[in-house]
Amino acid sequence: VQLQAFGGGLVQAGTSLKLSCAASVRIVGNRYALAWYRQVPGMDRQFVAAINRSGGRIYSSDSVKERFTISRDSARNTVTLEIQSLRPEDSAVYYCSAGPAVISSNVASQTAYAYWGQGTLVTVSS
Repeated sequence: VQLQAFGGGLVQAGTSLKLSCAASVRIVGNRYALAWYRQVPGMDRQFVAAINRSGGRIYSSDSVKERFTISRDSARNTVTLEIQSLRPEDSAVYYCSAGPAVISSNVASQTAYAYWGQGTLVTVSS
């Protein structure tokens, strides 16, 4: 599975942004949970949100769940992250990931995800 994230860029605070991640193989078979993480240089990678294999359950970090929405489109092999009311502290490299054995108890653990995209940079100006 290869993942490619895109949609980042330089945006103004208060605006919205949609990140997308395309998978190289079909994920419509509900074989993979999908997640987004973000990382600021010099800091640990931070869990943002995940969606389970069926798309019926979503997990979000408490710090972003009011503004971040994850969704998946199995027909297009994509997972998206919509971010509302961007803040300068949202600036980071955003990574998408996929894991075949993600369950509720490990959904926020990086080790649950076997495949990672290269990341897309989001810079929020104040």
